Parts: sequence; structure tokens; C-alpha cells
Amino acid sequence: MSTLELWLLIILLSIVLIAIVVPLLLFLRVYLHDEKQQEHSILHNYPLLGKARYIIEKAGPELRQYLFNNDNEGRPFHRREFEFVYKAGKYNDRMMGYGSERNFEEDGFYIANHMFPKQREEMKIDQKPEVKTKLYKIDNEKLFNRKEHHKDASNKPFYLTDDEAIILGKNTVRNPFKIKGLIGQSAMSFGSLGDHAITALSKGLGMAGGTWMNTGEGSISPYHLEGNVDIIMQISPGLYGVRTKNGEFSWEEFKKQSEKEQIKAFELKIAQGAKTRGGHVDASKVTEEIAEIRNLEPWTEINSPNRFHEFSDLHGLLTFLDKLRDAGGKPVGTKIVVGNEKHVEDYIKTMKETDIVPDFITVDGGNGGTGASFYELAESVGLPTFAALPLVDELLRKYKLRDRTHIVASGKLITPDKIALALALGADMINIARGFMLSVGCIMAEVCHTNNCPVGVATTDPKLQKALSIEEKKYRVCNYLLSLREGVVEMAAVAGIDSPTKFTRDHIVFKDRFNAVMNMQDYSYSDEIRL
Repeated sequence: MSTLELWLLIILLSIVLIAIVVPLLLFLRVYLHDEKQQEHSILHNYPLLGKARYIIEKAGPELRQYLFNNDNEGRPFHRREFEFVYKAGKYNDRMMGYGSERNFEEDGFYIANHMFPKQREEMKIDQKPEVKTKLYKIDNEKLFNRKEHHKDASNKPFYLTDDEAIILGKNTVRNPFKIKGLIGQSAMSFGSLGDHAITALSKGLGMAGGTWMNTGEGSISPYHLEGNVDIIMQISPGLYGVRTKNGEFSWEEFKKQSEKEQIKAFELKIAQGAKTRGGHVDASKVTEEIAEIRNLEPWTEINSPNRFHEFSDLHGLLTFLDKLRDAGGKPVGTKIVVGNEKHVEDYIKTMKETDIVPDFITVDGGNGGTGASFYELAESVGLPTFAALPLVDELLRKYKLRDRTHIVASGKLITPDKIALALALGADMINIARGFMLSVGCIMAEVCHTNNCPVGVATTDPKLQKALSIEEKKYRVCNYLLSLREGVVEMAAVAGIDSPTKFTRDHIVFKDRFNAVMNMQDYSYSDEIRL
């Protein structure tokens, strides 16, 4: 046997030995360790099967999402909704083939189509200037071979006309906020989302125009301002961005914020759908930069107060709101979650008594999302969006205040049909959070609260954020919004109206599981049937 052959034999035997011995040692280590531990009963009795169980359990969400759930089963969004956002963002495409997978036997809302829909040229829509963006084009799509390329594109913006545009604070403030689109980004804080995600969102929304970006309760950051997009600054019970070091409200800081050109309005956060209490941010997310913006200590857990200390009743809330409006000269609204009819009626009755009406009321459904919440709050507190909207709309009409404010709806409204339904149920404008998260790469891993977001969206970890390309994702944000606006315009045309601003309950019906149909214009919240 030659020296070369001897060495080859030794290497071969070493490989075989390693292949056998190493797994055997790992097996013995796992077996002996798990058999002796007391924490997990199944690992004690069945070390190997128990270990396999925990591995499968850990991978369960991904297995369900990609392999076992059908296209309509996933939560909080099923695969068809998930794919809609991705296709709209990459290709500005809303097309589908063969037919809907919706279960038409279940209860549900439907837009009432008109016998003579509006033609495209009859729609009151402003299509100039066109938006310069980039789209993907698929060159070849096979099972194991997929090619696509980026291309420059010029897309129609689908703005509202000047006559149809929404104006917040038209008769109440020195600097009203004119909006030429119905859809904007809901409250998402820098801290809950990383700087890459916030920057991509800001730039994408700024490119699309006619929209707004809500800062969330974490105050305004440099990243919100990157895209030259209009800003609604949220003020929460934590008072981040408008507070002193001691945590008290600062009129001086508020006036500084109100002087910023990009900030067009303010929103007092009374409650949020998935957490009707103060916000929460894990300590691992609170970098020195975030702490400086919020005027807090870095690397400490943030738990905002459940409510404002500045007021404790409805009169106090509206008085504070009016002072903000006067001091800042810009529109101020409130964000609420509807719990029952009495509380909302008391709020609106107080508006009537004081003659102080918010410039907008954001109605956040209990089915809305969050970066971090407690199970019991997210599951069972607050009415869903489609139940809350008609209640608020009716009560504002009852007290003859409907024309003095605007209703902003939020909570799982990520597709044009859901947006049209919300508009028909009483909304004037739409807030979207998770849809825009999906547009910058969110895969619904549901680890937003851990700072371990695998795609760099809901994390402040620099290593994880490297995966999120701002220059790539900003176009997807822009395209997604343009696609939504076009889809809503198409829904309006089908309903026989020339602008999405004209949706009413006349344009919506409700079908129950027995195929009985209820016209929503005949519906009152006090009826027996609840939405």
C-alpha cells in the first residue's frame, strides 16, 4: 500500500468514525441530560421523542403558514391578503385568475354594485403628476427557475380632486391639513420599528404623495422626516416628544413640534385597538437614540401610563385638545377604541355641550395590530372595526356633529375591498399599519415584541436591519399605496359613484349564513342584529 493510499484510508476511516461517534455522543448527551432534568415531563420520559416534539412545536407557525393552512385560514391575515400586498408592492398588480376563494356561505359584507357603473373618465380623480417608481417584471417563472428584473415605471397617482380633497381643521385652526388621498400610514413608532423600516416607509409614502405618516407614540424621529411626507404626530399618555425630563407635559416642547413644517396635525392617543392601555417597548429595543428622542433612559423597559395625567374626564380631554389646537395652530384629533355605546355617546354629547369637536376621530378596531401587547387585551377588549364605525357615525349624526369632524378607520383594512366597506360604514379616511409592514418585508413571524424580527422590520438590532434595503422597499411602499388607491376608485365606479368620498351605507349590504340580505341603509346600531 502506497503512502497516498494509506493517508486516504486514514482520512476515510476518520470521516466514518466522526460520522458515527459524534452523533452517538450527541445522542448520549441529549438522552442523559433530558432524562435527569425535572423541568419537562415529556423529556424526562421520552428524551428523543420529546426533543422532536419541541422542535416541531417551535417550527409550527411556519409549517402552518406555508404548508398546512389553506389560503383563507391564516391569522391575522390569510395568504391571499398576504400575497395581495406583496404583488401590489412588487408589480402594482391586483389581478387574479379563475375565481375567488372566499367562503360565500358565511356571513359577510358586500359592496352593492350599480346597474350602470361609472366609466373611468367619469371619475373625479386627479392623475397628475404621475409618480416615478420602479416595478418588477417577471421574465420566466418555473418551479425551479424564476427570473425577474427591476424596471423604471411611471404610475398614475389616483389623487382626489381639489373639490373632493379632505381638509382637517378647515374652520378651527390657522393651518388646516389638506389631504388628496384617503389612505395613510397608521401609528407605528420608531422603537417598535427600526430606523430602516421607518425610513423606507417615509420615502415610499413621500413618493406616492397625497398621504400621511402617523409617528405613533414614540415621537418624531429623523427617519420619519426622510421622505418629505406629511406627518401626523401622535401624543400618548407617555408624552414622548412633548415632555420634560420629569415626564410632565411641556408646552414649550409642543410648540417646537408644531413649528415643524412636515407635522400637519396631532393625534391624542386615548386608546389603541390591540392594547387599550399605555404602550410597551421591550428594554432590548430602547437604544440610546430612541431614549434620547423619547427623553428616557436607554435600555430600560417602556410602559406608558394607561391614560393621561393631564385630564381625567371628557370635559378635561376636550379642553386640553382645544388648547393644543390654539397653541399649535394645527388640527388635533383623538384616537379611541369603542367599548360600548354609552361611553361613545357621552364623549360626543360632551362635544356638543362644550362646542369643542376634534378635527378627526380615529376609530381603531379591537382587531387591530400592535408591536407588543398582552394576550387578554388583544383577544377580548374593544369592538372590531366594522362594529365600531357605524356606532360612531350614527352618534355624530344624532348630535348633528358629523360635518364638523372626520372619522379615520383602522384595523385590518389592507385591501381595496375592506377599505371600501369601511368607507361605506362611516369612515372618511383609512389608516393602515400592518399592510405597510408587509410592504417593507414583514413575514408575520409574530415576534415583534422580542427585537428578533428575522427580516429587520420590527427590530432595532443593526445586524437584523441590514436585511432591509431602504432603496428597494421604498418602491414597494409606494406601489402598494398606489395600487390601493386605484382599487378603491374601481370599487367606487362599480358602486355607481364618481368618488370614493361618496361611499355611504346605500352602497353596502350584509348577507347572513342563511342568505338573508340586509340593506345597511336600514340598519341602526340599536337594532337587535349586531355587526
